[in-house]
Amino acid sequence: MTSDLFRPQFTPQIQKVINRLYAETIELDPGSHERASANGLNNENNSGFYEAMIDARLPVTPEFGNLLYIMARSSGARNIIEFGTSFGVSTIYLAAAIKDNGGGKIITTELFAAKAEQARANLIEAGLSDYVEIRIGDALQSLKDIGTAPIDLILLDAVKSLYYDVLQVLEPYLRKGGLVISDRASLDEELGAHAEKYLEYISNPENGYRLSSICTQAIGQTFPHDIAIRY
Repeated sequence: MTSDLFRPQFTPQIQKVINRLYAETIELDPGSHERASANGLNNENNSGFYEAMIDARLPVTPEFGNLLYIMARSSGARNIIEFGTSFGVSTIYLAAAIKDNGGGKIITTELFAAKAEQARANLIEAGLSDYVEIRIGDALQSLKDIGTAPIDLILLDAVKSLYYDVLQVLEPYLRKGGLVISDRASLDEELGAHAEKYLEYISNPENGYRLSSICTQAIGQTFPHDIAIRY
């Protein structure tokens, strides 16, 4: 668990939204998984899995969310790209850091318009929407035009099999000292994570990164995360 000494203190407005979204996750996500599994959609290898999970919140763990804030805040990040907002939990943590850093912008993506609208509403409720642009559709297309400002931090938190491809689109703009953070890239194949190409690339020092892997816990499960810095 994250020590209270290192736990970010968010405004009541932000914390209220975070708490609500985690409560909704506990209430709603198990049912979404059960319905998807009943239709033979057990993981992202099954076509239609994410569409079947459209009502699931699928957030980062609270510990990892706090760590996202700390990494973005301590690095002074002002230009962040996120692959996969879902209902906006991870985006809220990152946007809170950008706000506390004095301003900046997050470009985030969501495949489904309905989820993007929910994420936008949550960001508005948290008072953080001014710091976020949500792009809808295929991220490999929507992230091609992100401007020329150096990227401070990249978060990969969507389809695992696309982590490598998304990084290749963004890497030319990632500054030295910039962070690449991925959620659950190393889940076993049974759970549908296929980020082997990404992990092989990011863990090879010849490609210009130094990598550390950690785990957080929530709802009785352990979740892996990978954090890399470009040098």
